[in-house]
Amino acid sequence: MRRLLFLGALASLVFPTQALAHATLLKTTPEFRERLPASPPTVVLRFDQYVKVLPGSVQLFSASHAVRVKRIWIDGLVVKATLPRLMKGPYTVRWHALSGDGHVVSGVFTFGVRAHAPPPTEAFGSSGPTRSEDAVRWVYFLALALVVGGLGFRLLVLRGRPLAPRAEQRFFIITGLGVIATLDTGIVAFLMRAEDALQLPFGRLLYGDLSPLARSRFGHAFIAMTLGFALVAALLFLSWLTDRAVLLWPAFVLSLAFASGLSLSGHSATDAGSSWKSQLADWAHLSAACLWIGGLIQLVMVVWPLMPEARREAFLAFSRLATVCVGVLLLAGIYLAILRLPQLKDLWTTGYGEVLLVKIGLVSLALAWGGVHKLVAVPALAGGQEGRLLPRLRGSLLGESMVGMAVLLAAAVLVDAKPPASPAPAPPAASSVPR
Repeated sequence: MRRLLFLGALASLVFPTQALAHATLLKTTPEFRERLPASPPTVVLRFDQYVKVLPGSVQLFSASHAVRVKRIWIDGLVVKATLPRLMKGPYTVRWHALSGDGHVVSGVFTFGVRAHAPPPTEAFGSSGPTRSEDAVRWVYFLALALVVGGLGFRLLVLRGRPLAPRAEQRFFIITGLGVIATLDTGIVAFLMRAEDALQLPFGRLLYGDLSPLARSRFGHAFIAMTLGFALVAALLFLSWLTDRAVLLWPAFVLSLAFASGLSLSGHSATDAGSSWKSQLADWAHLSAACLWIGGLIQLVMVVWPLMPEARREAFLAFSRLATVCVGVLLLAGIYLAILRLPQLKDLWTTGYGEVLLVKIGLVSLALAWGGVHKLVAVPALAGGQEGRLLPRLRGSLLGESMVGMAVLLAAAVLVDAKPPASPAPAPPAASSVPR
């Protein structure tokens, strides 16, 4: 009986019935983000099964308003909509149809007529990033800091030093929570972007066509980072299971490499003036911040309470690593600020500049805090005067790490904010020479 049940379950997975599957969009004309030399006569949607059209099944929008579709009809597995003559510019198509399983399937895609089409996340009707998405992005950055900074601290600061069993356990718990949170918050961020792009309530995303988002830079980064950090999680688990710290090295390298997905899909890759230099600077900026803040958390949560004999050496070694991280953080941050703010007054006249000012203030506070540690605590510890200093350092390090988390919050808001556009060039002065 158990064998029959197993074979039945296996057959249901290998041969799923089409009757229980909702319709899937196979092809569109125009294609996703296609740039056309002239106005298309129709919009064509080809499905894998029969669907029924509903009122307004195909809606067309220009960059500023709705465009009236002349006629919508079905031809077999194809839904067609006749269009009026379109002017030059970007266009958004929003569609929905009744699938054979009784569910309404929906989707969105963009195209351009003698113009570039926007990504689906910037389609007409999309409201853009919300405060909820800023919060999710902040949690994502914190999770990255736990993973990248935790692995970096173990490998670059402790340098293979054996950990006590309780310290080893806490290291894996903190780093493991970081990689799990990275995966989960990444998925939540993608779904929130999909909800906004498709203009669907969260409960109906199951019947939304997510393929346009998956084909965008944002989608490619999401897929790559999800697969990459799943591999990091596997390596971390194997290292804990087999007690082989050598597996932490590939996990660390992969976590640094896949953190670049944010730089390859954000402002440093898509805005005017972006290049490989801006993408590299953005990745270096994020990586340095994660190593610094994640290392502080390991110092406070693992070394100080569970490895008192290693406090002095760990603090001095982390101070050297933090100095390098702060240098990279400052250089990359200054370069990106100059690149994204065409004019100095943009710092106090634009929303992006105001958030950047807050971030600069928080970074300055964190640097001052770290500077006190560098100028006061490091010489004292190097000179062997750790008797009264070490017990009080934990609270100070905790305060510095809290400021670092606030810096990540400002960075999360900046990632979703739009930098100001470059000013239009001034028209040439009229010539005063008579002709």
